[in-house]
Amino acid sequence: MSSRIIPVQPFDYVVFGATGDLTKRKLIPALYHRFKDGQFDEQSRIIGVSRSKLSDADFQKLARESIETFVEKSYQDKKTIDRFIGTFSYVPNDVTDEAHWGDLSKNLREDPKVVRAFYLAIAPDLFGPTCEYILKKGYYRRDARVVIEKPLGHDLASSIEINDEVSKIFREDQVYRIDHYLGKETVQNLLALRFANILFEPIWNSAHIDHVQITVAESVGAGTRGYYDESGALRDMVQNHIIQLLCLVAMEPPASDAANALRDEKLKVLRSLKPITGGDVSRATVRGQYRGGSVDGTAVASYQDELPEDKKGSRTETFVAIKAEIENWRWSGVPFYIRTGKRLVSRASEIVIQFRNIPHSMFDHAEGAPKPNRLVIRIQPDEGVKLFLMIKDPGPGGMRLREVPLNLSFAETFAERTPEAYERLLLDVIRGQQTLFMRRDELEAAWEWVDPIRNGWDLASDAPQTYTAGTWGPTGAIALIERDGRTWHEDGH
Repeated sequence: MSSRIIPVQPFDYVVFGATGDLTKRKLIPALYHRFKDGQFDEQSRIIGVSRSKLSDADFQKLARESIETFVEKSYQDKKTIDRFIGTFSYVPNDVTDEAHWGDLSKNLREDPKVVRAFYLAIAPDLFGPTCEYILKKGYYRRDARVVIEKPLGHDLASSIEINDEVSKIFREDQVYRIDHYLGKETVQNLLALRFANILFEPIWNSAHIDHVQITVAESVGAGTRGYYDESGALRDMVQNHIIQLLCLVAMEPPASDAANALRDEKLKVLRSLKPITGGDVSRATVRGQYRGGSVDGTAVASYQDELPEDKKGSRTETFVAIKAEIENWRWSGVPFYIRTGKRLVSRASEIVIQFRNIPHSMFDHAEGAPKPNRLVIRIQPDEGVKLFLMIKDPGPGGMRLREVPLNLSFAETFAERTPEAYERLLLDVIRGQQTLFMRRDELEAAWEWVDPIRNGWDLASDAPQTYTAGTWGPTGAIALIERDGRTWHEDGH
């Protein structure tokens, strides 16, 4: 066990939706890695709950297959896997039908030293019935935690309704609204970069920063099941992941690392976002939908061709670009350009802090003009931070200026494997640490900003702009930033 690994208390983790895709692809592999690293042991239990009629052995087989499929081969160890799946048990349960409520009493321990957590990897319309089941069956404890996954509504009204249902049973300090982007190492390093170094704070403002770009690009498509058509890129990515990244870039220094200190500052940013309403929707936003093209040398179908027959003609956006503005002292006049989409050139998530140009250049006769500095925070893949600086090109040929990056690659700097986001977040729940989870007022403030954009699109007669799969999106996204005399950062993609 690494000296940096701090074991957690024994726990009973009850996973509703235990046979679903999220559990198999993310939750089980994440818990396995933490078990393998010694962060918890056989004193803890993982209890699967779903409507499927499975035995303990069936669920343990599912867990083994999950590890064999989604965990890198070099980290698979048969003895460790055997010990790990020995902590698994299963209870068939249908929370929508009281006649088929399963009995968890034999699986849950009453020892107050054993943390009790419920993970709702299920549809949001089941959050309320599941919380009611937990209370009525006597499984609720005042120190229990409940984890809820997005989508937490499709607009402000539905979000309030979902949270009201959960809050009938669980207090706000018991609720963990998970956004896995906040568990990524590079995102957490943004906090360290800003607030553990005196270097950046004096220049982290409109006097020195020209603009900020946030890109979350995916090369995959929306899939053929039609689920994505109910959300679209604005609700699926902007309302949660991207807005959270924007808040971490823009917020004031928190007084401490306490959860509410950080979340208070994020909320201030959300409430300072300039509303995008009326005619501003067409001026400050672009939505797109991919047509057929080629990604990584492979021909791919259009979004319309992937849809079920009853969804053909959908105007759901697979791409969004927005020029956001924050109306406060620090950021007035600094645009935040955000974009996200499917079937783009490559999978890449990054934040670019573009600094202003120097006020005066002494290098009028030098070869190569000075370029403004850039700080590029790469979230995925190849996590790391690059600071682009100007230097003199070595050699006797006079003053030649050249841009070079100071490169902090996490893979090269840290020999150990970088944990996945869910590994951190799942055990933060056990620790009772809510720093990387969204508070209800944050979530609702984000919806308050997003809803007018969605409403503006719904009222518009025009369809989303189309773009060829394997490109960086529609031409309107290029125009959005270029009419301000700026360009998207696409180096190295």
